[in-house]
Order: sequence, then structure tokens, then C-alpha cells
Amino acid sequence: MARIRVLVVDDHRVFAESLAAALAAEPDVDVSAAGSGPAALRCLERGLAEGRRFDVLLVDADLGTGPAAPAAAPAGPEGEPAADGIALAAGVRKAQPAVRTVVLAERDDPRRAALALQAGASGWVAKDCSLQRLLAVVRGVLRDETHLPPALLTGVLRELTAARRHRTESERLVESLTPREREVLRCMVAGLGRKAVAERLFLSPHTVRTHTQNVLGKLGVHSTLAAVALARRAGVGPAPLTGPVPAPALAGDVVERGGQPA
Repeated sequence: MARIRVLVVDDHRVFAESLAAALAAEPDVDVSAAGSGPAALRCLERGLAEGRRFDVLLVDADLGTGPAAPAAAPAGPEGEPAADGIALAAGVRKAQPAVRTVVLAERDDPRRAALALQAGASGWVAKDCSLQRLLAVVRGVLRDETHLPPALLTGVLRELTAARRHRTESERLVESLTPREREVLRCMVAGLGRKAVAERLFLSPHTVRTHTQNVLGKLGVHSTLAAVALARRAGVGPAPLTGPVPAPALAGDVVERGGQPA
């Protein structure tokens, strides 16, 4: 009988230990538990190195947001601290794409469930669901199924449709930029200030200021933060902070693979 390796990640110790014990009673399930995002990543890395890769990650949607939250957390998909299970799901998707992630939630939330799916999760399940339901989800995601509570389906589809529409509009706006303006935008995404952008692109600060104003105007935003958020939706990555200056960015910098921004 093929055994399923499950990693439970929750900073509420009693819940994590109780769930792990319940799952371990199944004859085909091996279970480990971790109390934080960094601990989970270490478990995943160790399992991979030992040839005992985990199959399914069960992670608390609100991981790291309670009073026992760790001071540091792994980086999320946008480079921000991974303050919850959704960001951890995105990190795991990049590090070990074969691992299936199921997010465990205290309450139904179509917006966050949609974000979880976009981050690479294969399911969103209520924490108070039955053990039989959870086991069905665990086995289902290993068959490449996506699991959502029926009551959330309409809301999640609406959220995903809206996200796709916003991404398409963001891509159109980014494509209106000149190659040099796209370079400046990528530097903004990397968090570089005006002086650093000028040094990076061998431009004067005044020229960078002009390009920045043009970028904001064409994107229809009023701040660098808003421009960066729009660029991220369009799939624009940060300029590299080391090495040679990259060639002018082309429209091909905005790429999608499998319906997700690359």
C-alpha cells in the first residue's frame, strides 16, 4: 500500500497535534507537524533530501498571525513576509511544485480562497470539517483535483474572473510603456529609489524623475506603491540588483504559464 506523507502546519499546537494524531490513525498515512512557516520549509527540505518527500501540506490559512507568530517568516510571492498560509503555499509551490497544499480555514472567505488557488493551493477546507471529508480532500488533491466547499464556489469563480480581468488590463497598461519606461518600472518593483535607478541605468536623476512621472501617468496611478502593485498583477518582475544592466525590457517580460503570471 502506497503511503501518503502529510505535513500539518499550524501555530496552534493543540489543533496541530490533534489533527496529526487523527490522520496518523489511518493505515496509509504518515504525518508530521510544524508550528511555523520556516519550520515547515525545513521539514520539506529535509524530507526531499532524505528521499522521503511529503505529498500533501495542510496549512492554517491564518498561520503566523496570532500572538505566537514568529518574528521572521519566509518570503511570499511578492517578496513580502509570508504572514499566512497562503503565502507559504506560494513559496512551497516554487520550491517543491509536486507537493499539494490544502489550506485549512476558520471561516469561508471567497476572496482569500481565490488567492489561495492563485498561490498554488489545491484546496480550501473548513477546519471543523469531518476527518472523512479531510481525508477525501487529501486523496483527491493527489489525483490533481481541486477542492472547495460548494458554498464558496460561486464567490471564488467571481473573484478569479475579476482577478483575470484586472491582470489583463494591467498587462495592457504595461505594454503602453516604452522599453526605457519598463526598465524604470522594473527598478521600482525592485525597490530602488530615484538615485539608485539613475546609477543603475546610467541616467541623470532628472531623467529618471521624468520617466517615473511618465510611468505613473500611463499606468493611471498616483504613487510608486500603486505602480508596483499594478506591475506585479501584470507579471512584471524586479530588475536584477547585481550583475550587468539588463537589455531593455520588452513586452515578453509579461508572461503567463498555465494561467498564472510567470
